[in-house]
Amino acid sequence: MLKLLLYFLFTGLVAAENGLQAWLRYAPLPQGHNTPLPLSIIALNSSTNSPVNTAGQELQKGIQGIFGKQLSVFNTGKETSSAVVGTVSQFQKAFGSSPVKNKLEEDGFWLNVKGSTVQILGQNERGALYGAFEYLSMLAQGNFSNVEYATNPAAPVRWINSWDNMDGSITRGFGGNSIFFADGHVVSNLTRASEYARLLSSIRINAAVVNDVNANFTTIDPENIQGVGRIADVFRPYGIQLGLSLDFASPMELGNLSTYDPLDPGVIVFWDDITKQIYDRIPDFAGYLVKADSEGTPGPLVYNRTLADGANLFAKAIDPFGGIVMYRAFVYNLLNESDWTADRANAAVDYFQPLDGQFDDNVIVQIKYGPIDFQVREPASPLFANLLETNTAIELQVAQEYLGQQCHLVYLPPLWRTILDFDLRVQNQSSLVRNVITGERFKRPLGGSAAVVNVGLNDTWLGSHLAMSNLYAYGRLAWDWTSDSEEILQDWTRLTFGLDQTVIDTITQMSMASWPAYENYSGNLGEQTLNDILYTHFGPNPQTLDNTPWGQWTRADHTSIGMDRTVSNGTGFSGQYPPEVAAMYENLETTPDNLLLWFHHVNYTQKLKSGETVIQHFYDAHYEGAETAQAFVTMWQSLEGKIDDERFEDVLFRQVFQAGHSIVWRDAIVNFYNNISGIPDDAGRVGHHPFRIEAESMELRGYEPYVVSPFEAASNSIAIVTSTNSTIGTATKVLSFTSGVYDLAVNYFDMYGGNSSYQVFVNNRMVGDWVGNIVDIGKLGHTPSIYLDGHSATRITFHQVSINRGDVLKIVGQANGIEPAPLDYVALLPAGVID
Repeated sequence: MLKLLLYFLFTGLVAAENGLQAWLRYAPLPQGHNTPLPLSIIALNSSTNSPVNTAGQELQKGIQGIFGKQLSVFNTGKETSSAVVGTVSQFQKAFGSSPVKNKLEEDGFWLNVKGSTVQILGQNERGALYGAFEYLSMLAQGNFSNVEYATNPAAPVRWINSWDNMDGSITRGFGGNSIFFADGHVVSNLTRASEYARLLSSIRINAAVVNDVNANFTTIDPENIQGVGRIADVFRPYGIQLGLSLDFASPMELGNLSTYDPLDPGVIVFWDDITKQIYDRIPDFAGYLVKADSEGTPGPLVYNRTLADGANLFAKAIDPFGGIVMYRAFVYNLLNESDWTADRANAAVDYFQPLDGQFDDNVIVQIKYGPIDFQVREPASPLFANLLETNTAIELQVAQEYLGQQCHLVYLPPLWRTILDFDLRVQNQSSLVRNVITGERFKRPLGGSAAVVNVGLNDTWLGSHLAMSNLYAYGRLAWDWTSDSEEILQDWTRLTFGLDQTVIDTITQMSMASWPAYENYSGNLGEQTLNDILYTHFGPNPQTLDNTPWGQWTRADHTSIGMDRTVSNGTGFSGQYPPEVAAMYENLETTPDNLLLWFHHVNYTQKLKSGETVIQHFYDAHYEGAETAQAFVTMWQSLEGKIDDERFEDVLFRQVFQAGHSIVWRDAIVNFYNNISGIPDDAGRVGHHPFRIEAESMELRGYEPYVVSPFEAASNSIAIVTSTNSTIGTATKVLSFTSGVYDLAVNYFDMYGGNSSYQVFVNNRMVGDWVGNIVDIGKLGHTPSIYLDGHSATRITFHQVSINRGDVLKIVGQANGIEPAPLDYVALLPAGVID
């Protein structure tokens, strides 16, 4: 294998990769990267399950891969010219006094590199493993600096929340089925779980909850406790502790009790017994994650008990074993939109603030970063400022549930930093969210973070190579919330794609532009993401946010838009913040434009600080965002030959999809608000598409017009579909375009449950063909749709097509399954023109 890698290295070819190794590739460095290396590795614990033993094996593997040098691993030896890895106490026992010059906290480590002599010492064994990964990360990036430093985590809790179900599916899973479960049980082959633990350890995650927050009670039946125990066994060598989500009603469902009242003696005994069974099998069990009284899940409110009563039930059961309880603050009720003061955003503070100080010390209230639900932009949850005597953690989402579902490039750390760096000004003092969640601001003993991560069996883990930057960055940030988002991204790029500076610069440019672009072509000015919240959470459907009880309202009508969350005239949400922040958001003039519609209900003609009106900003931002997405394709194409073909083509496919879908998004949103407001676009773009041929305007045989709902999901609100699901349809058009060379783009609908086939001809000369199967075969992992809508709408483009005036364009569609070969429009685009 090494010879093969060296062949690729010296010949300038790039070896194929599938992404399974993620950022732990340990790829050979280019010529000219040399450094003195240790002559051996001394791992100060040889126990199989020891993270120190794992560290020794990892150092051996990494140095072998990067430099082609095979080092032996010993448990004792001379410190000089060796890489010594272990805990401080193990080092002292083996070599005498400790060289560590700084205080190490739990999981912290000391790294001292002096040429071929390397000391990697952890406060505990997990810290030692973290240090080994740090040293290898330096080497893999060609960083051969002599260093001597200690580093400690910002907070003790750095968790992953998996939303894996016992049947093997994953809620909001876009990268394949579960690596943990199938058919109601833990899978027999846990190789991928072990590989996942390795990835998590390398970014200093210390615990992972493996099942969905909407938990199934069977997870804690005797058989499955043994099963999750096997997961814990493969986690343990990497220092990853296992956690479980609980079904609050398990005493009734599993224990045959008549109640799950948290104060009932029988319920208390039930949870004490379950907890003991878990710790008997998993002595290093991390703790419980609880979703209760939320979106139909059972909880203590059913029995008129408080949320603190519910949390403390588990806290008391787990406290003797040293475990913790993560209790989600995602609790809200369905609301009546006709009530101007009703507001889902108020729920977290309304439910939890009166209970401040009533939660046991091993309870952490887990708070989503914003008051609604992982939107493209939200203000920081005010609950962070209202729990001064309660441990808190921030909940982030690596899974891009509302942000393109890993089919759109969206690098998330810049979004997260808007929350983490926000100053809540509690008691008129600096109160950055990041300092609240670490416990520093309010002197709390516990705190930290949890990220929802949807890895699956796909070789890329998340379904997308570039989406893995978000997982890597979460771990880096959870260790040090002040880390720079761009520097993290560049480290990840070097580790994932190599040291070519053009590759690093291009991926950096694309990624750093990706969240602003997505915000631009989805939801602006704090209006939320404008996904279809009633169906897939993927494509555009702004009308689903209003006229529902879910409380994600925009209150858009013919003249105005936005939620009035002021104290003076609205829902009172702004008053949940401390006075300085509340005053800023209460006032229209001092509210930042990017949150204007979150806090205020204004006319479409309201002027922003830029001088633009709200409605013109919508138009301009959506066109700008879609234009940026088109540029991602060209930027990625410039890397051909610098990245292996397999990963290059996979990313290119997704960037092409994003470019097309961004136009679907753009058109849907601008057409919706143009229709509802009646206000034209000053630039004359909205509703004006001189390069399009509407499918319904073509001569149809076997096809018929179809009115699409929602109307904005199709150009001119109409598509064409075959007359029956076994019909071959033909759409033809005599072209009146100026003779020349064009890109020929076809917008169509790729529905789940059918694989229609298409052919495009110009004067009976085939231009191209395709099958609408990207959803059915799993090439894109987003939540599919069985309708013609903004989720299934997509585009294919054939480049450099010669057209003469008077040519006949013909598209032939063959229906399949439930999919009636649906077409929206054709665009003939001159060079440099974006539809």
